[in-house]
Amino acid sequence: MTDTIRIALGQLNLVVGDVSGNVQAMIEAANTARDELGAHLVVFPELSVTGYPPEDLLFHRGFHSKVDRALEKIADAARGIGILFGYPEYEEGRIYNSALLVRDGNVLANYRKRCLPNYGVFDEKRYFTPGSEACVIDYMGLKLGLAICEDVWEPEPARDCADAGASLLVVINGSPYDTGRPESRIETLNRHVIPTNMATVYLNMVGGQDELLFDGSSMVLDGSGKLMHRAPMFETGLTVAEFKPGEPMTCVQGELAPIPEKIAAIYQALVLGTRDYVEKHRFPGVVLGLSGGIDSGLVLAIAVDALGADRVRAVMMPSRYTAGMSCEDAQEQAALLGVRYDVIPIEPIFQATVDALEEVFEGRKPDVTEENIQARSRGMVLMAISNKTGVMLLTTGNKSEMSVGYATLYGDMAGGFAPIKDCSKTLVYKLARYRNTISAAIPQRVIDREPSAELRDDQKDSDSLPPYDVLDPILEGFIEKDLSVDEITALGYDHDTVGRVLEMVKRNEYKRRQAPPGIRISRRAFGRDWRYPITSGFGPGRSGD
Repeated sequence: MTDTIRIALGQLNLVVGDVSGNVQAMIEAANTARDELGAHLVVFPELSVTGYPPEDLLFHRGFHSKVDRALEKIADAARGIGILFGYPEYEEGRIYNSALLVRDGNVLANYRKRCLPNYGVFDEKRYFTPGSEACVIDYMGLKLGLAICEDVWEPEPARDCADAGASLLVVINGSPYDTGRPESRIETLNRHVIPTNMATVYLNMVGGQDELLFDGSSMVLDGSGKLMHRAPMFETGLTVAEFKPGEPMTCVQGELAPIPEKIAAIYQALVLGTRDYVEKHRFPGVVLGLSGGIDSGLVLAIAVDALGADRVRAVMMPSRYTAGMSCEDAQEQAALLGVRYDVIPIEPIFQATVDALEEVFEGRKPDVTEENIQARSRGMVLMAISNKTGVMLLTTGNKSEMSVGYATLYGDMAGGFAPIKDCSKTLVYKLARYRNTISAAIPQRVIDREPSAELRDDQKDSDSLPPYDVLDPILEGFIEKDLSVDEITALGYDHDTVGRVLEMVKRNEYKRRQAPPGIRISRRAFGRDWRYPITSGFGPGRSGD
């Protein structure tokens, strides 16, 4: 028996579907863990072979074959070190979400996930059959129990491992980030694992996958719930935790990477999510419309921090309604961040469109139609640049706007990715102020001025919407907490205002279905975990409902 067992925590940024690339990354990390870090065991995330979540790729027979070949390759590479990793296990027409422990060409243990989440962003019951048995193995004198993610959100799997003699529970995870997630994980481990007196290795992945963002934050807790080791948030890499076998098994105090404060963490999440979406799709860069407003100003800063200024292009598209300060502020921000900056007036495109429609519109006064034509003129220009150069168009809409439909379909909603789609307007301001504490990036006047779409004379957002400090709490109550009109009103908001806002949310579901994906940072974002019908007779803002 070795006096001290070193377990490497492999926080990898994997790509869904890239089985060969993921396996190569795991093998290289395992070799580093063995040769440079002296690790005896390396642990990789849930479904690390396929990336998480693989969704309907799991049903493809060619995908199945790739997974089978990958298992053989990993087992053959596990020389002088144990490798614990996640993979989809195919058996007699069923698929299990499993964990495999291999060393020196041999399979030492195989565990099938018992608790399958089927809420929020998760729909694992669509794909997997649940396992039924605990798995405990003696590895170099350590009694290891194996678990996968949701297993520790229920009490039985941990208790069963403890009853089978485990002193250390190793949990591999694909746990997405949201603003309350790091704290809730520790609370959950303390509630379900620590009462068994087992220590815990909690290993999570890092990186963006479509709308989901994984933050890492892998950790080790001892049997009393004390935090003994924590890996960095939002960073890939290997860190090592040490354990001393025996009765009792003990954890060695290791490094505790700091957790950023809330706004800093959200900003880092947005940068990582944007970078990964662009990189994993192999786009050479991005383009966005820079209006001189707060939303596009924040998205530009995120894009530059994610990709570098040389891969970001900003386009100002003034119209007859664009204020001079908007042009000045956009130019100043582009200079601050060092990006290519183009000015393409949309007035000729707008006027040509209105002229072409003159006969059809005869006898009708100008209204929101002409406002939307301006937004669509801008969308056409930006998409043309995207098509011609191959860069991806970033949209700049926020969650407040997307909630109530304060956005133009095929206009400012056009694009490939929406970095701040899950950020309320009030959060956008906080993020902008935070970014300026790092370096000057967003002109102060952009942050201070009253927001406006600038699609008609003297237009302000407050002409159409309640103030954002009223609107955003109402939206949070409905979208993230499922509160009724009366329940939100009881929090101190005007009943008619609440009803009007929730009617706007309902009415604009068809727009959200056509919006590009964006980074999920809240407990409930539009996308995977928002599944409201477009056609519905339910009116949350109607009297009597």
